[in-house]
Amino acid sequence: MVLKAVNIEPKQKRDACVIWLHGLGADGYDFVHAVPSLGLSEPHSIEFIFPHAPPLPVTINGGFVMPAWYDILGPDLQAQQDAKGLKKSEEALKALLLRLMAEGVSSKRIILIGFSQGGALALYTALRFDHPLGGVAALSAYLPIHTELAKERHHANDQIPIFMGHGLVDPVVPYWVGKQSCSFLQTLGYAPLWHDYPIPHTVCLPELMTLGNWINQVYGSKL
Repeated sequence: MVLKAVNIEPKQKRDACVIWLHGLGADGYDFVHAVPSLGLSEPHSIEFIFPHAPPLPVTINGGFVMPAWYDILGPDLQAQQDAKGLKKSEEALKALLLRLMAEGVSSKRIILIGFSQGGALALYTALRFDHPLGGVAALSAYLPIHTELAKERHHANDQIPIFMGHGLVDPVVPYWVGKQSCSFLQTLGYAPLWHDYPIPHTVCLPELMTLGNWINQVYGSKL
């Protein structure tokens, strides 16, 4: 599966990439508008890539076909999970990462960001990827199939910077689910940065500004 995407090219020569994955039922355009709110220095060298998820029948929505990174089988996100679908999307995302690396972008200059199930896929992929990434950010998301991570993780990303942001009144991915994922990552030796906001299942300007500061820190002064 080759991922189609919306791209925002930097004004100067690219030497960094942010791949931003949307949530269930959305598309790659969903977070294009968020880039100016990050407060990144201008001009910078970051290319933003917003892939489109493929259309899939989603069980929790009565089998209705919509853009999805994997199937959602029920309201309990930590019960039965679509491991096959996750793996397929992981392979597609890995192919995109490897293509960027073949084009000369260092893996350490690539950040994965995702919202909701896009954030779940970002975490799932980044912690298993066999080259060190610049960072991974999960917004209103959770760690899927967490019980398998200890044996499937790749030590190339043991020290990866992790940003997690969540709404205190999120009715879709409950706050405690995201917080539990953060705690689980800590038990495995990761050091996720946790941020919460008085919002439902969405993002807000303070979150985007904090995320932008984190991106600046990950890339350092070389933007």
